[in-house]
Amino acid sequence: MASHIVGYPRMGPKRELKFALESFWDGKSSAEDLEKVATDLRSSIWKQMSGAGIKYIPSNTFSYYDQVLDTTAMLGAVPERYSWTGGEIGLSTYFSMARGNATVPAMEMTKWFDTNYHFIVPELGPSTKFSYASHKAVSEYKEAKALGIDTVPVLVGPVSYLLLSKPAKGVEKSFSLLSLLGSILPIYKEVVAELKAAGASWIQFDEPTLVKDLGAHELAAFSSAYAELELTLSGLNVLIETYFADIPAESYKTLTSLSGVTAYGFDLIRGAKTLDLIRSSFPSGKYLFAGVVDGRNIWADDLAASLSTLQSLEAVAGKDKLVVSTSCSLMHTAVDLINETKLDDEIKSWLAFAAQKVVEVNALAKALAGQKDEAYFAANAAALASRKSSPRVTNEEVQKAAAALKGSDHRRATNVSARLDAQQKKLNLPVLPTTTIGSFPQTVELRRVRREYKAKKISEEEYISAIKEEINKVVKIQEELDIDVLVHGEPERNDMVEYFGEQLSGFAFTANGWVQSYGSRCVKPPIIYGDVSRPNPMTVFWSKTAQSMTSRPMKGMLTGPVTILNWSFVRNDQPRFETCYQIALAIKKEVEDLEAAGIQVIQIDEAALREGLPLRKSEHAFYLDWAVHSFRITNCGVQDTTQIHTHMCYSNFNDIIHSIIDMDADVITIENSRSDEKLLSVFREGVKYGAGIGPGVYDIHSPRIPSTEEIADRVNKMLAVLDTNILWVNPDCGLKTRKYTEVKPALTNMVSATKLIRTQLASAK
Repeated sequence: MASHIVGYPRMGPKRELKFALESFWDGKSSAEDLEKVATDLRSSIWKQMSGAGIKYIPSNTFSYYDQVLDTTAMLGAVPERYSWTGGEIGLSTYFSMARGNATVPAMEMTKWFDTNYHFIVPELGPSTKFSYASHKAVSEYKEAKALGIDTVPVLVGPVSYLLLSKPAKGVEKSFSLLSLLGSILPIYKEVVAELKAAGASWIQFDEPTLVKDLGAHELAAFSSAYAELELTLSGLNVLIETYFADIPAESYKTLTSLSGVTAYGFDLIRGAKTLDLIRSSFPSGKYLFAGVVDGRNIWADDLAASLSTLQSLEAVAGKDKLVVSTSCSLMHTAVDLINETKLDDEIKSWLAFAAQKVVEVNALAKALAGQKDEAYFAANAAALASRKSSPRVTNEEVQKAAAALKGSDHRRATNVSARLDAQQKKLNLPVLPTTTIGSFPQTVELRRVRREYKAKKISEEEYISAIKEEINKVVKIQEELDIDVLVHGEPERNDMVEYFGEQLSGFAFTANGWVQSYGSRCVKPPIIYGDVSRPNPMTVFWSKTAQSMTSRPMKGMLTGPVTILNWSFVRNDQPRFETCYQIALAIKKEVEDLEAAGIQVIQIDEAALREGLPLRKSEHAFYLDWAVHSFRITNCGVQDTTQIHTHMCYSNFNDIIHSIIDMDADVITIENSRSDEKLLSVFREGVKYGAGIGPGVYDIHSPRIPSTEEIADRVNKMLAVLDTNILWVNPDCGLKTRKYTEVKPALTNMVSATKLIRTQLASAK
C-alpha cells in the first residue's frame, strides 16, 4: 500500500505565508518572524500528510517565492547586477532577484508551463559562476526528520532547469543553455550526497519539460545528466516526476532507460494517452507513480474509475511497485475545503481541495491493498451521481446558442485599418496615445468599503457613493497627469475574473479557495459548475458613471472569455471550448450594452490566452482556433467607430503572434519590459502588425519607479520596429497591487517621456 503527493500548496489554508511575506517586505516584521510562520506551515503540512497515511511525503516543495528561483539560489546562479559576493544566499539577495529593489530590476517572470503560476526565469551564460549557495533542500529534509517524518526531497531536475532558463543579458540568444550541464551537475551531486548523509532513502527530480516536444540533443542531455549522477545516486531510490501532459513516445523511451532511476511519475489526468505507453512497454522492476488524482482542479475524484485504472496498472508494474499519486503538485488547487463555511452543501459535496485530495490518494492506495473503505467510496459515488443529475448544471437554451456558433468565424465586417481611421476621426487622439491597463491601486480603505458592503454593514447607497468618489479621484489623477484614454480604476472589483463570475450564472465562489499566482500574490478562481449565461448587465453602470466625469474617452473594462475560462476551476464534464463559447456569448451581450451606453473604447482582456496553449505542438491549432474565435464572438457586432482593445500578460507570445493578429482587436497592450523587450524581436523579424499596439514601457510588478529617460529609451526601441501611428504608450499591466506613491511618479515619467518623443517626432518632420 503506497501513496505519494507530488507537492503541496505553500501559502497556508488562510494565506498565512502571504501576510508574513508582505509584513516582512514592508519592514513591519523581522526575518525571524517570517521564518517562524514558514516553519509552522511546513510542519503542519508534513504532519497532515503523515496523519492521512501518505507514505511518500515531499519536502523542499515549500518556497518563500518560487521553486525555480530556489534552484537558482541552490546553484549560486545570481546575475551580476545583484552584487552578491558569495556564501549562503540570504533573503535580501533572494527577494531582490524576485522583486527587484530601488536600484536594480527584478529577473523575468513567466508562466510555469500552461498554468497561472509564474516562475522566475534563470539568466545564464558562459561566464555564470555556479556554487552550492543554498542548503534549503537538506535543511528542510532534516527539519521534517526531526519531527519524526521521513520525506522525499524534491529538486527541479537539472535538464528542466536549463531548458526553462534564458541567456543572460549580453549573451547571444543562440547560446546553448544545455552546455552548462557539466557546470551545474557537481552542485547537484553535493546536494544529493548531503541528503544521503542526512538519511534520505528517496529523492524526486521534477523534469516536466519531458512532456514537451524535445529534439534529439535535448533528450540526449537527460541521458548524459543522469548517467553522470548515477554513482552519486547509488543507494537512493530515484523518482523522475513528469506532469501536465502526455509524454511523447521518444521522451518516454529516454526516460525509462535513464541510468540509476528507480521510479517514474506520470500525469494520468492530462496525459491519458501515456497509459498506452505504460501498458505496452513499462520496464520490469521499476516503480510506477500513477498520477490519477487531479492536481489542477477541485472536483472530487471518480474513485471507482481511478481504482479501475490502478488495478489495470497492477498487472503492468506489479503490486509492490505501483504507487498512487497526484497528477502534479497540489499547489495549483485550493488548500482545504474545511474552510468553506458558506459554499452551498450540494456544490461542496462535488469538490475536493488539496487536503481532501491527500485523503483520496490514500483511500485509493488502501483500496488497492484490499482495505477499501466502502462507506467513503459509496459517498463519493453518490456525490458524483448528484452532480450529473443536478438541474442547476444544465441550461438547454445556453447549450443551443453555443452549439450554433460553430458555423461562422464571427469577424467584424470592416478591416482593421479602415476601423482605425473611423475611430481616430471620432476620438481625435494624439500620436503615441497614452493609457493604462485598467486597475488603479486598491487601498486599504477601498477594500474595507467593499468588505463592509458585502457584510451588509453599510447600505447600497453608501457603497455607491464611496465607489463614485474613488472613480472621481482616479479620473482627476489621470486628467492631471494628461493621460489620453482613461480608465475608471476598477474600485468595485475584487478580481478581474471573480467580479464577472459573481454576476454570471453557472459559477460558484469560495471564501478561502486561494491559489498562488506568483510570490505572495494569490488568486481565488471561481468554480464553473454549470452552463454560463449573463442575467443582467455587469459593468455598464460604472462605465457610464466614469464617462460622465470626463470629456476624454473612458475605457469600458471587461475580462475576455478565454481568460475567465483559464483562470477558473472549469467543469470537467464537457469540453473546455464549449464552456468558453458560452462565456463568449455572455461577454458579447455586455459589449453591446456598453456600446449602446455610449462607451467608445472597450477593452476585453485576454491575459491568459497564451497560458492555455497546450504543451504539445500537435494540439496548438485546435486550441488557438477556438480561443481566437471566442474572442471574436465577443465584439463581432460593434460599429467600426467602437475601438476594441485587449491586453495580455507575461508569456512568450512570439510563437502565437499570427493568432494574436487573427483576434482582430483594434489595439493590443502587451507585457514587454520585464521580459527585456523580447516581444519586439518578432517585429524585427518582419511580422507586419497593422492594428494599434502598446508594448508595456515599465514593469508594474516591481516597486521600482522608472525614470523619464529609461521610458523614453524603451519607446524609441519600439519606434525602431513599429510604425508611429500604431504605437500606444502604457504600463505592462494593471496597477492594482501598487501604491499611489509608486504609481503617480511612474505615470508622470511615462507621460513626460511620451511628450518628449512627440516633440522629437514633430521637429524631425
